[in-house]
Amino acid sequence: MTTNTTTGDGAGTHGPRLNWSEHAPEVFKAMLRLETAAKKGLDPALVELVKIRASQLNHCAYCIDMHITDARKAGETEQRIYFLNAWEEAADAYSEKERAALALTEAVTVLTDGFVPDAVYQQAAAQFEDAELAQLIALITTINAWNRFGVTCRLTPESLK
Repeated sequence: MTTNTTTGDGAGTHGPRLNWSEHAPEVFKAMLRLETAAKKGLDPALVELVKIRASQLNHCAYCIDMHITDARKAGETEQRIYFLNAWEEAADAYSEKERAALALTEAVTVLTDGFVPDAVYQQAAAQFEDAELAQLIALITTINAWNRFGVTCRLTPESLK
């Protein structure tokens, strides 16, 4: 049984549906371990940019809120956080490596054509050593999983509680 139900298409104000971590604690613990392993060796500011961008694409308000807070703690500037939703238009605000990571994040998150385009992958491969690229792919995959838990369960952002 869910903790909260709504009617309609899900638009508008609604509360959380289910505290999934409470009801699936082993999955939650495994996700935390995966999260720790996925970001190992990656720049903390880049990690948060990737998490914010994937969360924006997935419409996960809970994760956007959390990772903007974490990005600030990692030293990220307000301007770069604000521009992230339009990073291609504000490309000068990000390094070539960051742009490659953001492009890969979008390709993996959206999978519009069912594949990550070769050009996007090659751009990332040119900026990241193989081990670092593998970590980045793991990070993108992990934040997408977290987003799906957050959106499905309608987790409430901390700043709105």
